[in-house]
Amino acid sequence: MDALSSRWGNAMRSLPAVILWLVVLLISTEFLLAVYGKYHLMAGPAYERFMGRHGWLWLHLAGGVVAIALGPAQFLARWWYRRPALHRRLGYVYFGGVLVASAAAAGLIATTPAPLSIRLGFGSTALAWLTTAWWAMRSIRLGQVQRHRAWMIRSYAVTLAPVLFRLMLPVAIASGVSPSGALISGLLWSSWLIPLGCVQLFGTRLGARIS
Repeated sequence: MDALSSRWGNAMRSLPAVILWLVVLLISTEFLLAVYGKYHLMAGPAYERFMGRHGWLWLHLAGGVVAIALGPAQFLARWWYRRPALHRRLGYVYFGGVLVASAAAAGLIATTPAPLSIRLGFGSTALAWLTTAWWAMRSIRLGQVQRHRAWMIRSYAVTLAPVLFRLMLPVAIASGVSPSGALISGLLWSSWLIPLGCVQLFGTRLGARIS
């Protein structure tokens, strides 16, 4: 049984943890609004890179929005202790969002003219996202509740990868780093490795064994 999940559950009842999740919620909301502002007009310049690939783009965005929006509700709300059936249904919706977004990401990667390094960066993110969500789903279907919670923590950490990438890119450019393919590729890898590392570090400091 993964001790991270039980420790995390206790931490979620503390005020600092609630504040942390509210900050995550606010940053995620700002990210979603920015994405809407960028892509809500079909004639906008953002669509030039996706000419003929709008279907993949919208599937990816739709699945990502579902996953980002449901995460804080599942972690913060206490209603799911009293309504496990609702929690389970929302969990399936979350997994569906990840599955759709990951499949659409594969379509976008396969049709993009971007350099191989950038395609590998996007591909690694999609694979990590789908893998962590799959392990969370597999664990709960095997009745491993604590392990399921731990993998859901990891899954949502990867879900926030595009949010972190959007924060890191302008910081890197402002610090004088050229916006090259190598930079974008490195930030793509970092955007999901750093959150997973923080989850691992958090569990280690609590004396938890991450399995």
